Amino acid sequence: MALSTLQGRVLQGSLVMVWLGTAVVSAVEVHGQSLQLMRDAGVHQPGWQAAAIWGGIALDVALGLAMCVWPRRSTWIAALCAMGTMTLVATALTPDLWLHPLGPLLKNLPIAAVLWVLISDDTP
Repeated sequence: MALSTLQGRVLQGSLVMVWLGTAVVSAVEVHGQSLQLMRDAGVHQPGWQAAAIWGGIALDVALGLAMCVWPRRSTWIAALCAMGTMTLVATALTPDLWLHPLGPLLKNLPIAAVLWVLISDDTP
Protein backbone atom coordinates (compact mmCIF):
# COMPACT_ATOMS: atom_id res chain seq x y z
CA MET A 1 0.00 0.00 0.00
CA ALA A 2 1.32 3.39 -0.91
CA LEU A 3 0.28 6.34 1.19
CA SER A 4 -0.45 9.67 -0.39
CA THR A 5 1.82 12.52 0.67
CA LEU A 6 -1.04 14.02 2.69
CA GLN A 7 -1.81 10.73 4.44
CA GLY A 8 1.85 10.22 5.33
CA ARG A 9 2.14 13.74 6.68
CA VAL A 10 -1.00 13.38 8.78
CA LEU A 11 0.31 10.15 10.32
CA GLN A 12 3.76 11.68 10.81
CA GLY A 13 2.33 14.82 12.43
CA SER A 14 0.13 12.85 14.79
CA LEU A 15 3.10 10.78 15.96
CA VAL A 16 5.28 13.88 16.41
CA MET A 17 2.53 15.38 18.58
CA VAL A 18 2.22 12.20 20.65
CA TRP A 19 5.95 11.98 21.36
CA LEU A 20 6.61 15.68 21.95
CA GLY A 21 3.34 16.09 23.86
CA THR A 22 4.24 13.18 26.12
CA ALA A 23 7.63 14.76 26.81
CA VAL A 24 6.03 18.10 27.73
CA VAL A 25 3.39 16.52 29.97
CA SER A 26 6.01 14.35 31.68
CA ALA A 27 8.19 17.40 32.35
CA VAL A 28 5.29 19.53 33.61
CA GLU A 29 4.22 16.67 35.89
CA VAL A 30 7.76 15.73 36.95
CA HIS A 31 6.92 16.20 40.65
CA GLY A 32 3.31 15.04 40.27
CA GLN A 33 2.02 12.23 38.09
CA SER A 34 5.43 11.33 36.64
CA LEU A 35 6.84 10.82 40.13
CA GLN A 36 3.72 8.95 41.26
CA LEU A 37 4.04 6.62 38.29
CA MET A 38 7.58 5.78 39.40
CA ARG A 39 6.37 5.10 42.95
CA ASP A 40 3.54 2.92 41.63
CA ALA A 41 6.13 0.99 39.62
CA GLY A 42 8.11 0.33 42.81
CA VAL A 43 10.90 2.81 42.06
CA HIS A 44 11.46 4.66 45.34
CA GLN A 45 15.07 5.88 45.09
CA PRO A 46 15.07 9.56 44.05
CA GLY A 47 18.09 9.12 41.76
CA TRP A 48 16.47 6.26 39.86
CA GLN A 49 13.16 8.13 39.70
CA ALA A 50 14.81 11.20 38.20
CA ALA A 51 16.89 9.12 35.78
CA ALA A 52 13.83 7.21 34.56
CA ILE A 53 11.64 10.30 34.20
CA TRP A 54 14.23 12.54 32.53
CA GLY A 55 15.56 9.67 30.42
CA GLY A 56 12.03 9.02 29.17
CA ILE A 57 11.54 12.71 28.46
CA ALA A 58 14.82 12.84 26.52
CA LEU A 59 13.88 9.75 24.50
CA ASP A 60 10.44 11.19 23.70
CA VAL A 61 11.97 14.49 22.56
CA ALA A 62 14.63 12.74 20.48
CA LEU A 63 12.09 10.51 18.75
CA GLY A 64 9.60 13.35 18.23
CA LEU A 65 12.27 15.54 16.65
CA ALA A 66 13.61 12.66 14.57
CA MET A 67 10.11 11.97 13.25
CA CYS A 68 9.79 15.63 12.35
CA VAL A 69 13.23 16.05 10.73
CA TRP A 70 13.96 12.53 9.40
CA PRO A 71 10.60 10.91 8.55
CA ARG A 72 11.95 7.65 7.20
CA ARG A 73 11.76 3.95 7.79
CA SER A 74 14.67 3.80 10.25
CA THR A 75 13.02 6.48 12.41
CA TRP A 76 9.69 4.59 12.46
CA ILE A 77 11.50 1.36 13.35
CA ALA A 78 13.36 3.10 16.19
CA ALA A 79 10.10 4.53 17.51
CA LEU A 80 8.36 1.15 17.33
CA CYS A 81 11.25 -0.54 19.15
CA ALA A 82 11.37 2.15 21.85
CA MET A 83 7.60 2.05 22.35
CA GLY A 84 7.60 -1.74 22.45
CA THR A 85 10.37 -1.75 25.04
CA MET A 86 8.64 0.89 27.18
CA THR A 87 5.37 -1.03 26.93
CA LEU A 88 7.05 -4.25 28.07
CA VAL A 89 8.75 -2.47 30.98
CA ALA A 90 5.50 -0.76 31.98
CA THR A 91 3.68 -4.08 31.75
CA ALA A 92 6.24 -5.74 34.02
CA LEU A 93 6.25 -2.92 36.58
CA THR A 94 2.62 -1.72 36.48
CA PRO A 95 0.44 -4.28 34.67
CA ASP A 96 -2.68 -2.59 36.06
CA LEU A 97 -2.19 0.17 33.47
CA TRP A 98 -3.72 -2.25 30.93
CA LEU A 99 -6.96 -2.02 32.94
CA HIS A 100 -6.91 1.78 33.40
CA PRO A 101 -10.13 3.37 32.09
CA LEU A 102 -8.22 5.83 29.87
CA GLY A 103 -6.05 3.07 28.41
CA PRO A 104 -2.50 4.46 28.72
CA LEU A 105 -1.01 1.18 27.47
CA LEU A 106 -3.89 0.18 25.19
CA LYS A 107 -3.24 3.34 23.16
CA ASN A 108 0.11 1.89 22.17
CA LEU A 109 -1.65 -0.68 19.98
CA PRO A 110 -3.01 1.81 17.40
CA ILE A 111 0.24 3.78 17.59
CA ALA A 112 2.10 0.57 16.75
CA ALA A 113 -0.29 0.05 13.83
CA VAL A 114 0.42 3.56 12.50
CA LEU A 115 4.16 2.95 12.82
CA TRP A 116 3.78 -0.38 11.02
CA VAL A 117 1.92 1.31 8.17
CA LEU A 118 4.69 3.92 7.86
CA ILE A 119 7.39 1.23 8.00
CA SER A 120 5.59 -0.80 5.34
CA ASP A 121 4.83 2.15 3.06
CA ASP A 122 6.68 1.79 -0.22
CA THR A 123 6.61 5.43 -1.30
CA PRO A 124 9.96 7.21 -1.07
